[in-house]
Amino acid sequence: MAGELEGVANEFIKALDARDREWLSANLDADVQGVDEITRRWLRGRDELEAHVGQMFERVTDVSTTLRDVIEHAWDDTGLVTCWFEQRYTLDGAEQQISAPTTIVFRRTAGAWKLALFHSIPVSDHDVSDPGVTL
Repeated sequence: MAGELEGVANEFIKALDARDREWLSANLDADVQGVDEITRRWLRGRDELEAHVGQMFERVTDVSTTLRDVIEHAWDDTGLVTCWFEQRYTLDGAEQQISAPTTIVFRRTAGAWKLALFHSIPVSDHDVSDPGVTL
């Protein structure tokens, strides 16, 4: 059974897949930050993230996302979700697929969880490190 934060994360994914810009905007923390894998840059603040989402919705279609291996933790008004993010979409007419370890941070504001950080870095089958190397 999914926990509270996993449910919130899945609501974000549902809104993203549906391209529901209004719902996404209403559920962003004022200080939200994220990494965009398409433009390969940080997005910082509500205005920047909202502008970026609007631009991406013009270029991206047929979005289908799944979160798996979800672990959640909550401390007071901070919530953390780590998971594996699987997504398929069409970008400018070309089909894309990503698989990425992902961190999502939520901040509880006025009783509701708002997205504060979305950090997802796609990896490919070619990103396999040497199993003999340790840090």
